[in-house]
Amino acid sequence: MSDAVPVSTPEFDPRRIRRLRRYTWWSIVPMQPFYVMAPLFLVVVGASQGHYSTVEVLLLAVVAVASAIDGTWVARSLMQGLGHGKQRPVVHAAVFAAALGAMAYTMHKDGTGALWSMVVSGLAGVHVSAAPYRWRWPLAIGTALAVAVIGTFASSPDNPLLGLVPGLFTAALVSMVMSLVLAAVWFWDIVLELDRARTVSAELAVANERLRFAADLHDIQGHHLQVIALKGELTERLIGVDDATARASAAEIAEIARTALKDTRDVVHGYRHTKLTSELENAREILEAAGVRTTVDGDATLVPPPLQPLFGALVREGTTNVLRHSRAENCELRIVTDGPRTSIVLRNDRVKPPNGAAGSGIEGLRQRFSAMGGHVEGRLVDDWFELSGAAELGRTS
Repeated sequence: MSDAVPVSTPEFDPRRIRRLRRYTWWSIVPMQPFYVMAPLFLVVVGASQGHYSTVEVLLLAVVAVASAIDGTWVARSLMQGLGHGKQRPVVHAAVFAAALGAMAYTMHKDGTGALWSMVVSGLAGVHVSAAPYRWRWPLAIGTALAVAVIGTFASSPDNPLLGLVPGLFTAALVSMVMSLVLAAVWFWDIVLELDRARTVSAELAVANERLRFAADLHDIQGHHLQVIALKGELTERLIGVDDATARASAAEIAEIARTALKDTRDVVHGYRHTKLTSELENAREILEAAGVRTTVDGDATLVPPPLQPLFGALVREGTTNVLRHSRAENCELRIVTDGPRTSIVLRNDRVKPPNGAAGSGIEGLRQRFSAMGGHVEGRLVDDWFELSGAAELGRTS
């Protein structure tokens, strides 16, 4: 008989997404200007050696600058994911054709076109990644074939067989860079989808909690209102026929209404079937689903049972505030029990707004804690928001 090995679930860390975003940005956005530097340098060197005229240098420089601007513009929009790039088909086609022409001209002129193929490959990578799915593969394959044909005939127009090797080399280089850019954007697109799914999961967790509350409220109100309606009809029929029974029925209606009111208040204030331990589990699940790393210090089972609903309400209100009024990455909850006295501190970072006034939820908590001889306080401490509450068993105001 083998012991089961517990599987630990990795905690979600939103900083990983930010780091990956920075890595993806630096891998894609600044690359097109980087690809342009070497060809421009060789053009300047070639001009100093008499290989290029001033007009040729200016034209090639214009193509290089246009390629850098167009490629960077498209690459920045790719941070939204695959196929989300902003499309300017005429401008993109003109710049890409100019880059292909520069590659072919320099390959024919002095054999430096292999470096210009990097300019072409950078443009091809971002354009293919920004294209809709149905156009992605045709564009990639068409670009590779076009580069192979142009490179072959530009290298050796009189004998294409001699130009086949440089043509295939340039096509392979362009294909490789295209694949790397496409893979990087594809991976980032998957991360964005998972992040959106995580956000939806957090919203569903909150919605499920609201549905649970609505179901409890419906169960109470539906049952009591149905009985009140039936008793009211019976009382109406008995008036003038059996007044004593009618009065007794009316008294029952009043008692049922008082019971319904008490049960409703119990549900609203979290007294009905609510424990601090269950609220902690719900809070951890909801916060971690929203990407907030949550740590709990202390044992909730040591909190006296009469105080469990009170502190459960504090944890529930604090969790709601974290989700609504912050962009929190970390949340810490500390439980301290000292004999009959219990205190709980829930704190989170990245508060928004930093100096907002206390809402009706915290004000309601203050009233409830005050009725138990305790107190609630919400304050900013070193850019962290702290919601703390303390109460003592057997003490009332």
